[in-house]
Amino acid sequence: MIYFTSDTHFGDRRVLQIDRRPFATTAEHDEALIERWNETVSPEDEVWHLGDVMSARSTAEAEVLLSRLNGRKHLVVGNNDPVTVSAASGWESVQHYAELKLGDHFLVLCHYAFRTWNQMGKRSINLHGHSHGRLKSLPRQFDVGVDARSLRPVLLEELLGR
Repeated sequence: MIYFTSDTHFGDRRVLQIDRRPFATTAEHDEALIERWNETVSPEDEVWHLGDVMSARSTAEAEVLLSRLNGRKHLVVGNNDPVTVSAASGWESVQHYAELKLGDHFLVLCHYAFRTWNQMGKRSINLHGHSHGRLKSLPRQFDVGVDARSLRPVLLEELLGR
């Protein structure tokens, strides 16, 4: 299975207020997101994290978190991902933009939502984060951030309503 997610913001107390996530503390937030991730994703699955993973003070701190999350993980870097996160050894790949063929679907992956994207006229799909569920999407465009997806990674089939 291939999952998509974004904007987990592990260790970032700001999301408790700004995004009104239902947790009393950052530690409670982080543990709940890890639990939901691991309930959803098996160790054999693949996860594309479209940015804003965590506020890590060190690469070692990021590696500890990544080791707790199931699946083979790819990072599409977000605006709040420090080098300590992108340099961590827990990623299969790290990039700022990706294109992926999944079944009959051509996917354009970025932290940011696009107004237009590659092969848009040929029914390609844009997956993004950054907007925390507050941006009105265009057709074939989906916010995969945890605020828009019950605080857990999501399958393409779920996004397409299948």
